[in-house]
Amino acid sequence: MKKITSLLLPLVASGVLYSAASQAAVVDYQLDSPHTSIVVSWDHFGFSHPTAVIPGATGVIKFDPQHPAGSSVNVSIPVSNIDTHVPALTKEFQGSDYFDTAKYSTATFTSTKVISRGEHRYDIEGNLTLKGVTKPVTLHATLNKIGEQAMVKKQAVGFNATGTLQRSAFGIDKYVPAVSDAITLTISTEAYAQ
Repeated sequence: MKKITSLLLPLVASGVLYSAASQAAVVDYQLDSPHTSIVVSWDHFGFSHPTAVIPGATGVIKFDPQHPAGSSVNVSIPVSNIDTHVPALTKEFQGSDYFDTAKYSTATFTSTKVISRGEHRYDIEGNLTLKGVTKPVTLHATLNKIGEQAMVKKQAVGFNATGTLQRSAFGIDKYVPAVSDAITLTISTEAYAQ
């Protein structure tokens, strides 16, 4: 019995240490707003695909490249900052027919699952809350780089991500289907370890 115990103890101890090391490998990265770009685009009567930007996103990425399932994303998106580059359209988007930013100034995305797809690609499943409505959305992300950011001398991580949502699901359905229901999200972000 003593011999079995003496053999098992190192294995149990190494398992505990491995578990602790795995959990310790998750790093909290704070989004850097100036280096975070959120672009939305849509089909305009079949003629063009205009874009709008939403600057000022904030949030936290918890990321462990060795165990991505333990990673998570929580982001706050100030839709009141939306800019279509056309002042009249920006004002319309801020109005009640669209984002109603006087009432709902911020959208949020909270991940529920991170799935590795290999070759630095991940599916990030989560809930998007927009205009008071919460719906599931999946972002397809690519890890650009992880390491020290030379200018700020901090551990950093960078991702690009894309996703699609149906705007009518969030009560934003003006001009559907002539102006597309499907909205494409294109995101690029840089985040720094705290």
